[in-house]
Amino acid sequence: MSKLVTIYGGAGFVGRYIARRLAKDGWRVRVAVRHPNAAMHVKPYGVPGQVEPVLCNIRDDASVRSVMQGADAVVNCVGLMNQQGKNTFDAVQAEGAGRIARIAAEQGIGSMVHISAIGADKDSASDYARTKAQGEEAVLAAMPGAVILRPSVIFGPEDDFFNRFAGMMGPVLPVVGADVKFQPVYVDDVAQAAVMAVEGKVPAGIYELGGPETRTFRELMQDMLTVIRRRKAIVNLPYFAASFMAFFFDLGQKLTGGLFKSMLTRDQVKLLKSDNVVSEGAKGFADLGIKPVAPEVVLPDYLWRFRPSGQYAAIKESAKNLRVS
Repeated sequence: MSKLVTIYGGAGFVGRYIARRLAKDGWRVRVAVRHPNAAMHVKPYGVPGQVEPVLCNIRDDASVRSVMQGADAVVNCVGLMNQQGKNTFDAVQAEGAGRIARIAAEQGIGSMVHISAIGADKDSASDYARTKAQGEEAVLAAMPGAVILRPSVIFGPEDDFFNRFAGMMGPVLPVVGADVKFQPVYVDDVAQAAVMAVEGKVPAGIYELGGPETRTFRELMQDMLTVIRRRKAIVNLPYFAASFMAFFFDLGQKLTGGLFKSMLTRDQVKLLKSDNVVSEGAKGFADLGIKPVAPEVVLPDYLWRFRPSGQYAAIKESAKNLRVS
């Protein structure tokens, strides 16, 4: 019988790529999510019945345990960038990660992969980075043989990074921390690393995953604007101004019960004060035998819809070179 893996958050941005790869490798995939009816897009990744979304709340022991029954491996992809209600950074990224690992150890599951983030630091001023580090500690305490992957900012067709900025209207593109450095990593490269870990092809430990290029926030936005054929002034917002704006965004989200989604949180402003690149001496893609894909190879494949002429941009540009006889 095929082996079974439970992927917590398996219908999300990173999780769906891991699910697709594991299904292709013959695994039965149980996708644990809060809203199974909104996760039906994972079912076609395999033959009928091979990939199934199931209800799970990682804040609850019984819920986590029920979807882990009979699994040979577990993957935790659950994470937040904007906490809301009971889904706080502490509850999800620290306690939730620890809960999954503890129950996996209780059930004798031999393989666990945990998706964390570059910048995880228990002493960070950012609650996001602090709870990511606490989650790692909890995972390793329960499952010392786990593989922890720390990606930099992840890009791909469903990302909330390039897509968000490409969709902004107006002649000005505001950014916070324009000189902060990133090492963007392609989502399917992260998925490949996770699958290798699930299948026991990766030694236990922490791996920092960054793409082949290190670019500042400003440079990334300029690259994005080049791809979508638009000219905008990239304006760096001072941290004090960004924090002031984020305070009101956060307040609006709280007062509306989440109906208004904060475009920029105070915690994100704190994160944007530090570089997001692979640490010197850290294990990474080279240790996994993976050659990461550069953003310029992939961005045109999904950002074309933001071009003034959309899918016809290349045709119009080519037509300009035609000679009129």
